[in-house]
Amino acid sequence: MYQIEEADTFSQWRRLISSTFVPLDVEQVHPGPFSGKLGGRQLHEVGIMQLHADAQTVLRSPALIARDGTGHYKLSLQLAGHGLLLQDGREAALAPGDVAIYDTQRPYTLNFDQPFETLVLMFPQHLLGLSADDVSQLTAVSMGKGNRLAEAVAPFIASIATQLPELKSPIGHRLAMNIVDLLSTLLADEIYSRPTQGADSHAKILRRIQHHIEANLADPTLSPESIARAHHMATRTLQKVFSAAGLTVAGWMRERRMEHCRRDLVDPLCAHVPIGEIGARWGLVDGAHFSRVFRTTFGLSPSHYRRNPLALHG
Repeated sequence: MYQIEEADTFSQWRRLISSTFVPLDVEQVHPGPFSGKLGGRQLHEVGIMQLHADAQTVLRSPALIARDGTGHYKLSLQLAGHGLLLQDGREAALAPGDVAIYDTQRPYTLNFDQPFETLVLMFPQHLLGLSADDVSQLTAVSMGKGNRLAEAVAPFIASIATQLPELKSPIGHRLAMNIVDLLSTLLADEIYSRPTQGADSHAKILRRIQHHIEANLADPTLSPESIARAHHMATRTLQKVFSAAGLTVAGWMRERRMEHCRRDLVDPLCAHVPIGEIGARWGLVDGAHFSRVFRTTFGLSPSHYRRNPLALHG
């Protein structure tokens, strides 16, 4: 359900912001009257919120993280006015049309010296399908004009925001997942476009293989041997590439398959799809095997999770 909340005092706004997102410290930049408006909705795991407010500074401190350290990423799309995002020793100046990502598990600051309008997406980190190390290279990096994908993705996200009040829940849920997938593609492109130096070459090989796995998860014959052949290396070499990052090939395949299956199980547009077919969609053609792996991964059966998704986080 789409909700709009307004604040005509700064104290009201401070409470509203912290209750909507994660605990935050908010400071008023200019003394005097203040007004702010927040509208949006929660589409299962993805919150999409549009903020229009007077000047302010938003801080996520180590103390607040310790109090509530749930791992989320937030994406800001600047719609009007200008902002400055600081995280991980970087600064991103945000002009209308710019997007930037930041991590709620690490301190950050957002400065808005004048009235502004921004669209914020907040979602669990596991939805992105990228390693935390990769994403940490892109926090507080402005992506907008001059970035080929950002110039295409930002208008799409902005247009979806205008439709939020009318979107029916199943379509809204699917669109929210599509936005996260587009963001993952945008960030992956940004990672790949960066020059490779020294030890980074090993990480780049790993990322390339991981993206190959992601693109072929539906293939039930996908295996370490077939992946190694596709990258012209020995299976032992492939295993070493993953081992150096503290991973295994089979473990990575299983993690990504389970995440896609989990998403399909709670997608309202997949409610009619039998559980066994959802497993088969992602390369797990044996229904009993799929159920066992899902239970081992998440601690409950696929049918239990489909009936009560919140049980996974309870």
